[in-house]
Amino acid sequence: MSAAAGSGVLMDRIYRHQRHIYDFTRKYYLLGRDRLIERLDPPPGGAVLEIGCGTGRNLIRAARMHEGVRFFGIDISSEMLETARAKIARAGLSGRIAVAQADAAAFDPEKLFKISAFDRVFLSYTLSMIPPWRQAIDMAFRCLDEDGRLSIVDFGQQERLPRIFCSALLAWLASFHVEPRAELHHVLKNAGARAGAGVSFTPLYRGYAWTAEAGFQAKANCQRVSIASTAEA
Repeated sequence: MSAAAGSGVLMDRIYRHQRHIYDFTRKYYLLGRDRLIERLDPPPGGAVLEIGCGTGRNLIRAARMHEGVRFFGIDISSEMLETARAKIARAGLSGRIAVAQADAAAFDPEKLFKISAFDRVFLSYTLSMIPPWRQAIDMAFRCLDEDGRLSIVDFGQQERLPRIFCSALLAWLASFHVEPRAELHHVLKNAGARAGAGVSFTPLYRGYAWTAEAGFQAKANCQRVSIASTAEA
């Protein structure tokens, strides 16, 4: 069995029953998701991809918020995708949201959705669950259009929170095979540099979580700021 297939089996085992209560329980500690969705700001008629779409909760919320935009999602768990398709259909959004089973570290969007690049790609509390998370970041950059933007929200290192809280949270997350990535900041900046994209980070809730935005437009903005600063000096 391949590593990707093994991950799919593991995720199906974890979420076979949890998927029915997932959205209700996760809203209390997957913080920052709605802020990310609000800030997507996709262009009219654009295409948005969520890597690790789970139950489809984020895709549905994003589709309702950003009209006239097509949304796509991939997930390695067939159990979660079953729930996602049902929720999308109940929301009346099957015409604007499509989901497919795929490995976040290696997939072909053209084969899955007949689209080669996206205006926005986002990952919400996903990298902390993906074993080959570095490859998933590289894959996300490859899926971006030339003016696209990558947005991420995930667990931080809780560096400004009480140690006892941090220890308890990390132990609890580990029981679900969730591991906040201590090197994520460094890895994402390097991946952005390889892709020719600028990257910015924002800590949330005293280090409980953080968000990142990366894109080719972000790099252009950074360059303009640098040029302006030099001129002022």
